[in-house]
Amino acid sequence: MNELVEKLAADHTLNDDEYFDLIEHRTPEAAELLAEHAVAARQPIYGTTVFTRGLIEISNICKNDCIYCGIRRSNRNVKRYRLEPDTIVACAREGHELGFRTIVLQGGEDAYYTDDVLGSVVSRIKDCCPDTAVTLSMGERSRESYQRLYDAGADRYLLRHETADPDHYAMLHPAEMSWEHRMQCLRDLRSIGYQVGAGFMVGSPFQTTEHLVKEMRFVEYFKPDMCGIGPFIPHHDTPFAHEPAGTLELTLYLLSIIRLIHPHVLLPATTALGTIDPRGREKGMLAGANVVMPNLSPVGVRKQYELYDNKICTGEESAQCRGCLGLRMTLIGYDLAVDRGDVRL
Repeated sequence: MNELVEKLAADHTLNDDEYFDLIEHRTPEAAELLAEHAVAARQPIYGTTVFTRGLIEISNICKNDCIYCGIRRSNRNVKRYRLEPDTIVACAREGHELGFRTIVLQGGEDAYYTDDVLGSVVSRIKDCCPDTAVTLSMGERSRESYQRLYDAGADRYLLRHETADPDHYAMLHPAEMSWEHRMQCLRDLRSIGYQVGAGFMVGSPFQTTEHLVKEMRFVEYFKPDMCGIGPFIPHHDTPFAHEPAGTLELTLYLLSIIRLIHPHVLLPATTALGTIDPRGREKGMLAGANVVMPNLSPVGVRKQYELYDNKICTGEESAQCRGCLGLRMTLIGYDLAVDRGDVRL
């Protein structure tokens, strides 16, 4: 294993058989060596800086019925909500005052947020917080829609592809959704000029090592500006309620591999990572991550944006959330930045 780790660190690529062996036959020693190399690869580009993204979960209303998701259309037990534009802008202002220089608007595919409505929100945030990047994570839209939102001032777009294998995608999504369309959306976003984030679930139902090899290949050829990976965590009101969760160990291992494949990538230590382990986000940093995404949503709706069970930080005020994360990062030798945190190429 150590030889494969050293080769990946030097060449930023392996062949498919080597990726398979590195993942399938991983050892604690290989994980430790991978993490050391990942931190070393990140150091000359980002140092010990941790970029923060202020997350505003604007709606849990979604037209889609993704099998793994707690806010899927078929779940009748969800208390649905959507934030009005004035509330979203107020949350963004509060985030700016707290030191956030990236605001992420995330939500289900809610038809209320037309290009006019969402574009206006983006423009208002850019007007009141001109030094702030606006990231959207609002699912699949048309190329024309993405263009209009970009023209309104959106800087980045996050669209997790969930899996790089079309057959596996079909096992996780309803028939009306297609892997090919998801990939076209990612290509459209890049061609328009967005900084583009993708990502996948670790340990999702039916996932194999062969699927994970395809994920590494996807990172190699698409080179997302940000790659959000986190462990699959089942939600009690979905068909996958009794499926096993993904593991901390494999997620950290893959974070390190992704950092070595693409040293410049913005790599979050996700909330899901912190959900399955109390120190998950710290461990993510020590495996090569460099982004955290504290929650700026109104406390009253955070419990309703439940993509998976037992999500953390649903009761903290925004200032508490940032303060807590800042302390956690300081204790492991990292610093939260007051910075847009653009990808450094």
